[in-house]
Amino acid sequence: MHAVGYAIDGLRADSEPKQTALLRDGIGNPFRPVAIDPDWLTSTVVALAAGIYADRAFDRPPVLADALEDAGCGHADILAHCRGDGPHARGCWVVDMILGKG
Repeated sequence: MHAVGYAIDGLRADSEPKQTALLRDGIGNPFRPVAIDPDWLTSTVVALAAGIYADRAFDRPPVLADALEDAGCGHADILAHCRGDGPHARGCWVVDMILGKG
């Protein structure tokens, strides 16, 4: 039996990495919790996060990372997540944290 492509309860084995990536997008790394510094919540950062959320514009997180850096954020996990390949989806832990949804 070929490992890639078999199904367990209707899920394909090759979908597990995608599901894990989406879960990480939603909750971040539970072993390394992150808090937003209120000084990072500039009008630009909040507007970018709100636009990403409202428009489902998941091509914009790298721009959000730049705005966070400009606001003084040097947190490696936040910046790496925003600049990472994703996937990014509504419920992204960084966007939700900025918007107070998490």
